[in-house]
Amino acid sequence: MSASVIVLGAGMVGVSVALHLRRRGRDVLLVDRQDPGLGASFGNAGLIQREAVHPHPFPREMSEILRIARNRSVDAHYHLRALPGLVSPLLRYWWNSEPGRFARIADAYAALIRTCLDEHMAIARDTEAMALMRPVGWLRVYADAAKLEAGIAEAEAMRREHGVNFAALDARGLAAAEPHLQQPRAGAIHWTDPVSVTDPHGLVMAYFRRFAEAGGRFVHGDATTLTRGTAGWSVQTSEGRAEAAAVVIALGTHADRVTRRFGYAPPLFGKRGYHRHYALRGNAVLNHTIVDTAGGFVLAPMRAGIRLTTGAEFAPADAPATPVQLARAEPLARALLPLGEQVEQQPWMGIRPCTPDMLPIIGPLPGQKDAWCAFGHAHQGFTLGPTTGRLIAEMMAGETPFIDPTPYRADRF
Repeated sequence: MSASVIVLGAGMVGVSVALHLRRRGRDVLLVDRQDPGLGASFGNAGLIQREAVHPHPFPREMSEILRIARNRSVDAHYHLRALPGLVSPLLRYWWNSEPGRFARIADAYAALIRTCLDEHMAIARDTEAMALMRPVGWLRVYADAAKLEAGIAEAEAMRREHGVNFAALDARGLAAAEPHLQQPRAGAIHWTDPVSVTDPHGLVMAYFRRFAEAGGRFVHGDATTLTRGTAGWSVQTSEGRAEAAAVVIALGTHADRVTRRFGYAPPLFGKRGYHRHYALRGNAVLNHTIVDTAGGFVLAPMRAGIRLTTGAEFAPADAPATPVQLARAEPLARALLPLGEQVEQQPWMGIRPCTPDMLPIIGPLPGQKDAWCAFGHAHQGFTLGPTTGRLIAEMMAGETPFIDPTPYRADRF
């Protein structure tokens, strides 16, 4: 097989890259070892997060660090065996989270985030994807009144600096928005800009169908077989060796397995996450995705049921799933919302690809002609897939990028 571009990785980022390249007339072959949308794009809170102008920093307060170090929380868990390999990236992550450095990083991050709704709509409009998208925002729920006030003050600053919108809800307003919560809460911040998606995998597949309808091709293949030849790039697929003049590496947390073979070793590290769906008892409903700050978990209304998601787990790449955070979160979630039976026998697990400076890697692969990077989006690959797809396609086409790509360049590492 031959193509003008091979895109490795068929998650939200890879599918979006492939679609944007195809719209610019490229003959695109999308390659993944599994079917589209089954990686980290499958398991998330289902939010296109226009408000997420600040990436997730490393905790700076000693009390917070000690809380996480005890390894008993819902929002963070670690395997002792993983820590030696994480010392360097986590120290750099901590260093970059210093307020002055973090402010500069947040400005670069916000430049991507502020485009996310428009770029998703440019793909989803007039397709079945629109039926999956609910423009209702989400709720950050607080049990403590002082923490609610602090959260509102931070939200006000974000509104001034980045134009995000929110509404502050007191206890009565929260009860009106979510009448089936079973425990009192001080209130909530309602982020009103984000779009809630009832089936994240379904949205990736809707975008994939747009790619296929435009003449794009998909095939299963092994990205680790990527080689460089005199005519370009080639990779082994289930239908034989595929060749192309250019390649885009959109493999998420597995990207460095490929790039290291070509002299580029980015300091990627993974944050594992889990989810499980539950039925609701009786006539209960959940109108919005809610983040319970006291419990450290997310509840999201999905087509499959109420999705309970956890924070970050740091584990060796070969470690089996250890959904202890779900086990810790479930009784807390049941106390907050009348959850019924579990929908699946086993929880889902995926890995978020993270960088120490919290910015994705988007741009040319250093030292390699016609090779491009599109990975490292951490918690926001689902949100930023279409934005990344457009940015990569514009750079590859020699167009003036609609966003300055400099902060995301691969050679910063």
